[in-house]
Amino acid sequence: MPTVLLATDADWVFDEVDAALADDQTKVYRVRRGVDVIPAIRELQPDLVVLDLQIGNMGGMATCMAIRNEEGADRLPITAVLMLLDRAADVFLAHRADADGWLIKPLDAFRLRKAAEVLLDGYSYFEGVDADTDLRADVATVEA
Repeated sequence: MPTVLLATDADWVFDEVDAALADDQTKVYRVRRGVDVIPAIRELQPDLVVLDLQIGNMGGMATCMAIRNEEGADRLPITAVLMLLDRAADVFLAHRADADGWLIKPLDAFRLRKAAEVLLDGYSYFEGVDADTDLRADVATVEA
């Protein structure tokens, strides 16, 4: 059963992600603050972490970078990270934070499910980039 950890302080984002991903096989957990993500990863060991770009006290970019730092120090297991971006210009931030994938709001259930499936299969999911852009040479890229 896949476990998804969502970090957002926006109730509407939680409602959309939960409606799109939660089912009999998938459980969606939520934290409201970026600083709560790493302890939640340690406790829940999620298969996928979904980060809203705008989280009250610690944004999605800083949270993603903190996750990657902890993974690099072998203090966290490698976890797929999907960022929810506010606009296409935020792709730069998601790429710099080393996210495995990103979606650009507004969200919809089809794109959320597709991105989650691709990331859970071990690939990347990028929106807002040209198909010819090689963001990661070591991982297959799926263009939305």
